Amino acid sequence: MKLGIVGLPNVGKSTLFNALTSTQNAQAANYPFCTIEPNSGIVPVPDARLDKLAEIWQTDKKTPAIVEFVDIAGLVKGASQGAGLGNKFLGHIRECDAIVHVVRCFDDDNIIHVVEDVNKPESVDPIRDIDAIDLELILADLEVVSNRLGRQQKAAKTGNKVAAAEAVWLADLAAWLEGGKPARSFAFDESDDAVKATRKELGLLSAKPVIYACNVGEDDLLGGLDENPYYPLVAARAKEENAQAIPICAKTEEDIAGSTQEEKIAFLQEMGIESTGLDKLIKASYELLGLISFLTDGKKECRAWTIKRGTKAPQAAGKIHSDFERGFIRAQVIAYKDLEDADFNYAAVKAKGLQRTEGKEYIVNDGDVIEFLFNV
Repeated sequence: MKLGIVGLPNVGKSTLFNALTSTQNAQAANYPFCTIEPNSGIVPVPDARLDKLAEIWQTDKKTPAIVEFVDIAGLVKGASQGAGLGNKFLGHIRECDAIVHVVRCFDDDNIIHVVEDVNKPESVDPIRDIDAIDLELILADLEVVSNRLGRQQKAAKTGNKVAAAEAVWLADLAAWLEGGKPARSFAFDESDDAVKATRKELGLLSAKPVIYACNVGEDDLLGGLDENPYYPLVAARAKEENAQAIPICAKTEEDIAGSTQEEKIAFLQEMGIESTGLDKLIKASYELLGLISFLTDGKKECRAWTIKRGTKAPQAAGKIHSDFERGFIRAQVIAYKDLEDADFNYAAVKAKGLQRTEGKEYIVNDGDVIEFLFNV
């Protein structure tokens, strides 16, 4: 799973990426386009269940689920026509599964705010900023859709019925995009395999699911968000789009990224918060694409495995090894909650009949602790 971190220049993208990856691989500087090539980092998904199992087993190896984040250079108004090297960066977004849109939600006269002209600093306005990025994605998509539509309309004139059928809904999509609306809110026919195949081939930027990372000031963390005039605006926008808006102070997160776990816990307690903004962002990103984790445990290794929600047991087993899926017999399943309620006494769980034997039609749940039996 790959998520692209996007936004206008100087909104905190690279600082956030540095914090996410606990490195300084992405250059963070106060000038536009300081990121020229996308930086990629693999980030573990925080999972207290995995941590607990590793502790109980005193395991030799703990392997979490992961998310890949890509730091993409700042976009500006006109990116779809190449402004600010925009075409190149839009291509990087096309390779991602979802978008983390970083939005500036703080004032600081020392950090210039760029929307269109790098020589013309502008005021902070998160909704205008979101619209500016959205419009560039929509315009890039409109060009792709229009080109495809033209080819299919031409093919339809030769009697190609498949092309004619596709041209109908492509025309509707083009009109939708021309109206300034993103492809993710367009009513695609999800029951039509041909539509799904074409949609995948188009790789529409504005169809990608999005999370808004609201980069707030350090004072907002200490005093709460009640006094922040910008965050509520983004939160309302996200609610309209059935998306999430997560408040995060990228600079603070970067400052504590290299801290020990004990130091982070102490910091959170001092701030009066349960988890870091990064943890919330990573979890939300993981859930955004409909992903869950099942767990395998033991002295040699405790591990979280990533699957799509709705995955059946044999396919989940295939995540471990193709032989597990090919020779699947059954799965021995314990719900993590049942294990936790029994104080992680495996014998007691089994005595109560809470370890279930499941077959090929079983749909794996988030947090299932599973042992697969197979024969090849």
